[in-house]
Amino acid sequence: MERGGADGAAVLVGTGLVALTLTSAVSAYRAAAAGDAGTTAFVAASYSTLLLLFRCLRAYERLPPPAGDADGNGRRARLRREVWALCTLLTVMFAWKVAAAMPSWPAAATVWAMAALTAAGGCVALFHHRP
Repeated sequence: MERGGADGAAVLVGTGLVALTLTSAVSAYRAAAAGDAGTTAFVAASYSTLLLLFRCLRAYERLPPPAGDADGNGRRARLRREVWALCTLLTVMFAWKVAAAMPSWPAAATVWAMAALTAAGGCVALFHHRP
């Protein structure tokens, strides 16, 4: 029964990655066809960042449980830093695009404030909160 759940999760993750790849490719193609280099670069950068984030999360999941060894804890801490940095980068990238589309500066400021709170909350959750 345990193996069936793992296979189902692998299919679900694979399906999600295929959908992400296809939608990113279509978005990049449409932006490039319209001559919008900024949007094309945004799509490529966000797609690449998401793939790096998934890779780091997978590496973190595969680490053995903490046992007090310095190397495992060092790798765990490094991966937490990488996950936070990639999440923060994605948050800033999307806040930048959303804030640019806001009709007024107070709305844009609210978007940036929410992005800052999200990044700070991630920092607290990953580095300062002990279960």
